[in-house]
Amino acid sequence: MAILTALLSGLVFGVGLMVSGMSNPAKVLGFLDIAGSWDPSLAFVMVGAIVVASLAFFVARRRPRSLLGLPMQLPASATITPRLVLGSAAFGIGWGLAGFCPGPALVALGAGYPKAIGFVAAMVAGMVVFELVERTKSGMQRA
Repeated sequence: MAILTALLSGLVFGVGLMVSGMSNPAKVLGFLDIAGSWDPSLAFVMVGAIVVASLAFFVARRRPRSLLGLPMQLPASATITPRLVLGSAAFGIGWGLAGFCPGPALVALGAGYPKAIGFVAAMVAGMVVFELVERTKSGMQRA
């Protein structure tokens, strides 16, 4: 049941990204271009997403288990670290340069956007490199 729920959630999320324009790099770059011909329409999408997510986290924090009976997996720390700030900056820079962030990039890949192929390939390569570095660091700490 959890896999079916995850599939349906992903489909709803993907359709929402397509309908809102978040999977269209030109629209995203138009939103980020505040000094040029700024397109503020994605601000409404983001505000709506923040409201829905805030309500969901509010409810989730008060429950030990999800509606499917699985344990809640919420972040344990609220500390802002240099690593978090640098990662957020890298995410924002990549989003601004490419017009994609990970979720919309996968939707755009499935929709056949040619630019999404290179972005998703680079994203996967970055994930692999990160994982290798983390494994190396954890191996060094154990020794």
